[in-house]
Amino acid sequence: MDVYTDTSISRLEIVERGGRRRFSDEAKLRIVEESYSGRRLGSATARKYGITRSQLNEWRDAARAGRFGPASSAGFVPAVIVPEIAAATGPLMADGSGRIEIVMANGRRVIVDRDVDVEALLRVVQALERLA
Repeated sequence: MDVYTDTSISRLEIVERGGRRRFSDEAKLRIVEESYSGRRLGSATARKYGITRSQLNEWRDAARAGRFGPASSAGFVPAVIVPEIAAATGPLMADGSGRIEIVMANGRRVIVDRDVDVEALLRVVQALERLA
């Protein structure tokens, strides 16, 4: 070990990185949900909790697969509102009722009437999200 006597060290910080930390499934799920709470928060969330981005991505995959238990239904899903082009596509429904188009991150889309059974729609969307 080298000893420097002509320098004035006012503070010495020891960073301990040796032990493996354990996170409960609830903590992992909470961290994953936090990482989705805004744009580009994955790496910032990983730094906050002292994990790597690849570890966070593994937890995200596990959460999507349901390995941490059911995800919280609280929160919002980002939505984009675009103007309807009625002249080019014609009316959506002959009887005037509305339709909803859901486009998922993997490119799949679902179009449903406003009277759709929400529970059934949720099962369909979750199944489509799991497909590669």
